[in-house]
Formats: sequence, structure tokens, C-alpha cells
Amino acid sequence: MSSDCQFMEPYKLYLKVRDYECDLQGIVNNANYQHYLEHARHEFIRTIGLSFSGMHDQGIDFVVARIEMAFKKPLKSGDEFSVSVVMKKEGIRWVFYENIFREPDQVIAVKAKVDSVCLINGKLSDYKGLDEKFQEAFNDHE
Repeated sequence: MSSDCQFMEPYKLYLKVRDYECDLQGIVNNANYQHYLEHARHEFIRTIGLSFSGMHDQGIDFVVARIEMAFKKPLKSGDEFSVSVVMKKEGIRWVFYENIFREPDQVIAVKAKVDSVCLINGKLSDYKGLDEKFQEAFNDHE
């Protein structure tokens, strides 16, 4: 798979900020943005036919190796928002580019880059089964 493969249109997940996700300042606590990003990645991966628990049962774990986040504009309780997910392969890493947008005005709240790798029985690996599933998804979007 070439390193320039990526989805032409991003996967989007729509959510709403819940009161308990906010801190004393009345804005979403920074740690909760990671939950939003992770949930969107997991939902995206489920749409292409992969299961984190199913892979784990086989000794295959797709894990975050590094995450970069830039906080742009805070979300508040009751805000509706979307998380967009685009990805590409770089070496043995799968790189997810994710953005969180307040809806409906599309104000960007967070920009993130998430590097993920595959561990097979605890050892770093370039799992071909994962590549095949993602390649099928790439082909569906070209």
C-alpha cells in the first residue's frame, strides 16, 4: 500500500456536549476531547468491518503511539459538534487526521494528528489483515 493512500471524503461522527464533560470554566475539559477523537476512530473502524475486541481476542491490538492536539475554540455544554476522520498509511503507522467542529457553524474546536500502530501478541508489527481492510475502504472511496 502506498503512503499517499487516504480517504477522499472524511468519516464524520456527530455528537453533543454533555454537562458533566465541562469543567468549572464552563467549557469541555481538555481530556474529553481525546474521548471524542477515540470514539470517532472506533466508530470509523467499525464501519469498515473491523472490531477492536475481535482483533484483541486474536492477539492483535491497534493502539495509539502518539497524539498531537491543537485546541482552537472551546466547546460548551449543549454544543453540537462533529468529528471528522481522515487517515493514511506512513510506513507501519496509520495516521489519523481528526478535526472537531462545532455545528452548525463549522467553527473548529480541535485539530489532531493521531499515530496508531499494530501490536501482535505485544510486538510491533505491520499486520497485513489490517492493511487489507483499510485498502478495501480506500478503494470504496476512490
